Amino acid sequence: MGRFFFLTYSGHGGQTPDLNADEPDGQDETWCLYDGQLIDDELYSAWGAFASGVRILLLSDSCHSGSVSKAVHYAAMARSGPPPVYRAMPNEVALRVYQNHKDFYNPILEKRNLAETLGGVKASVLLISGCQDNQLSLDGTFNGLFTGTLKIVWNGGTFSGSYRRFHTAIGSKMPPDQTPKLSLVGKSNPEFIAQTPFDLHVARKTASTPKKKRKK
Repeated sequence: MGRFFFLTYSGHGGQTPDLNADEPDGQDETWCLYDGQLIDDELYSAWGAFASGVRILLLSDSCHSGSVSKAVHYAAMARSGPPPVYRAMPNEVALRVYQNHKDFYNPILEKRNLAETLGGVKASVLLISGCQDNQLSLDGTFNGLFTGTLKIVWNGGTFSGSYRRFHTAIGSKMPPDQTPKLSLVGKSNPEFIAQTPFDLHVARKTASTPKKKRKK
């Protein structure tokens, strides 16, 4: 009870075809790891192994491929200055990786028990991502733009406020085409969202002590 698990990823993001029809845009999002892509379905399935009461904070500074019209928008912006660098696996690379390793990815992508798995998640998983599914995350000199902005807002631990205020403060400093997202998976936990970011302590409700009746 009260355990805290912190998972952070800062790197390239990609997409694969959605084969179990659980994504509105027909694409599953991925983290590009050293030995392959980690599918978002695998992450969600992993939450079912955590016990009730566990708070899971997930930060993801990666991006997912945008639509053709969005890509044209970025290309037009790049003409006025140095080309931006994004934390994305190029579409042609993502497609080639998937096609060359279908035997590895298809069993993961075809699983249809995701809804049941999510329903069985007893922990509270709070995600703050660097952008929306259809956006790209800008890179930077030392950190990604999202990570660098998060560190500025956090200000060495002097930030005071809830996770929701933390998310809003980060978003207010981001460009209009990169919008951090806050979402919760698993058991609802308002106390978790209301806590100061990265606080390991659990907010405990204090029960009022019933007043003793005076003897007549």
